[in-house]
Amino acid sequence: MKKESLWLGKAKENSEELNKICDLYKKCLDEGKTERECVALSVKMAEEKGYRELYGALEKGEKLKAGDKLYVVQMNKSIALFVLGKKPVSEGMNILGAHIDSPRLDVKQNPLYEKEGFAYFDTHYYGGIKKYQWTTVPLAIHGVVAKKDGTNVSISIGEKEDEPVFVITDLLVHLAGKQLDKKATEVVTGENLDILIGNCPLESNEELEKEEKENIRANMLKILEETYGIEEEDFLSAELEIVPAGKARDLGLDRSMILAYGQDDRICAFTSLFAMLDVENPEMTACCLLVDKEEIGSVGATGMQSRFFENVVAELIAATEGESQLLVRRALARSRMLSSDVSAGYDPLYADVFNKNNAAFLSKGISFNKYTGARGKSGSNDANAEYIAQLRKVMDEAEVSYQFSELGSVDAGGGGTIAYIMAKYGMNVIDSGVAVLNMHAPYEVSSKADVYEAVRGYRAFLRW
Repeated sequence: MKKESLWLGKAKENSEELNKICDLYKKCLDEGKTERECVALSVKMAEEKGYRELYGALEKGEKLKAGDKLYVVQMNKSIALFVLGKKPVSEGMNILGAHIDSPRLDVKQNPLYEKEGFAYFDTHYYGGIKKYQWTTVPLAIHGVVAKKDGTNVSISIGEKEDEPVFVITDLLVHLAGKQLDKKATEVVTGENLDILIGNCPLESNEELEKEEKENIRANMLKILEETYGIEEEDFLSAELEIVPAGKARDLGLDRSMILAYGQDDRICAFTSLFAMLDVENPEMTACCLLVDKEEIGSVGATGMQSRFFENVVAELIAATEGESQLLVRRALARSRMLSSDVSAGYDPLYADVFNKNNAAFLSKGISFNKYTGARGKSGSNDANAEYIAQLRKVMDEAEVSYQFSELGSVDAGGGGTIAYIMAKYGMNVIDSGVAVLNMHAPYEVSSKADVYEAVRGYRAFLRW
């Protein structure tokens, strides 16, 4: 049952393909730091491979047939891609599902304020984070500002070498005696996760009231208006995300690992996308589903709990088999899914929170989690044994390296994915992903060998 490091076998033997995949993966991480950016990048890559937008094709009266490549975007934050199979959609699909949102800081709707010589953006953290990890690291602003005239202003500040970055300050160690006595959850509070954006006042600003004297704040507004055409009220309809600045980097003297922001869960999202774009003429309809909001409960119109996916499947069936809610239900119930999300990689420096015999190890292949959840498997899907046996056969026949794991020791904590939501339709679902270190930190660690093996595993699943 002990798995050998992939670096002693196929990873080394297939280093050219591995490096090609990992270089593309790092590029995608750099270009996709928000869910909107991930969707835009996915559409671009899909269209280069011959995909077309489903609703546009139907409006033109185009007939759908086996082998057709289609995609649908939901509010620019989620995307579903399909390759129609030789069998009808109602006989089920092979679905890869991953999420493209990651823990971050969101800029509030009334964010800009000045305090004692500095200008700040007020933020609200998104997802589960250790708040102290976000101080003193270079940060970038990504997102969109929607204006009343119907135009959108895309924002990306802090990624290019000639652009400024931002930071959340922390107390110097010389004065941090009381701070260091606090619990880790209290060292930095959520309301103190405000990013420093400026220090320079306007030389003169006659429009400001004398008693206000917020010249630094006024200067920030002046810069925003002159550079981006943004007024202060435009923040009300903005979605601006604070993420770590900088590119994905090779980690280690041997360059065997990747250090980057957002690998939970974009390591599964992009490897799923790569596998999907390789699929041609499958027996069963292949689907890649990349969704938003998993980190906060898969809620909202772009999360997995919405009816977005179900509606798209209904459209596909109506176009290929006729309008029938019964066929939609059959299609969903007969489908098979890998809920592709990261696993907690075994870290020997923190061995006490892992059960070593049931932990996911870096460089040992794709990881399957029969169940996730917390404590007594609360919130878990808990996959069927028969489905797991079928998956083992598929992976073995494709010579894919895999391991089975769970998220730490039984009472150490836990977590959930989108698996239980899709399982509500009656389909077979199991959690499957890649082991990472530093999960939910500003910078996470993965193995290049596992990135490569994930693509191979997802390819095998879609061709099942």
